[in-house]
Amino acid sequence: MEELVILAQVAVALAVAFVWIFRFHNVRKEFNQFGLSLTTRSFVGAAKVSLATLLVVGIWHPSLVLIPAILMGAFMIGAQYFHFKASNPFSQRFPSLVLLALCGFIAISSIL
Repeated sequence: MEELVILAQVAVALAVAFVWIFRFHNVRKEFNQFGLSLTTRSFVGAAKVSLATLLVVGIWHPSLVLIPAILMGAFMIGAQYFHFKASNPFSQRFPSLVLLALCGFIAISSIL
């Protein structure tokens, strides 16, 4: 079970890093579509990258995992809301839904 949690932590961290580093053009497009400001986009990006880093550090320091997993999950709920509000197809909502499920799994596992 511990290996699955670690795998989930790495998967969330890599997915966030991939999107915010290599797919930033898509992030910019989506935040414009959602009508969100540059300041909001910058805050969300910095927060998500920081939380992803804490999830990786949490592999060696498990006490650091619960709060980043919950906060990352909250960002994924926000992503679901904005995708729904913009009437985006399910294919655009699916990645954040998977990450939300992984964050929930990580958070619950860190409590148990």
